[in-house]
Amino acid sequence: MAFIVGDNCIKCKYTDCVAVCPVDAFFEGPNFLAIDPVICIDCSLCEPECPANAIFQEDAVPEDQIEFIELNAELAHNWPVITEVKPAPADADKWNGVPNKLALLQR
Repeated sequence: MAFIVGDNCIKCKYTDCVAVCPVDAFFEGPNFLAIDPVICIDCSLCEPECPANAIFQEDAVPEDQIEFIELNAELAHNWPVITEVKPAPADADKWNGVPNKLALLQR
């Protein structure tokens, strides 16, 4: 099982999680991070590092986040790897906790 990034990462894009990933499984888009399920080794180090609580183990993804399993796999193949922490967007805290942000995802 891999971990996935869910809806709450959209427009928050905190990158604390990438610093602890031992296999560089995170990929960066314009306003979201994705985890490659093939690279992810299910170590669980990233989950507690996410200030937005947007990372879930694939077999424990909430029902309303199921589509993010496939979305992470797709986007990870289209975006560049990210391995270092970057500043979050200036308005990240404003977006943290806002539900149903999928329509705001920039591919």
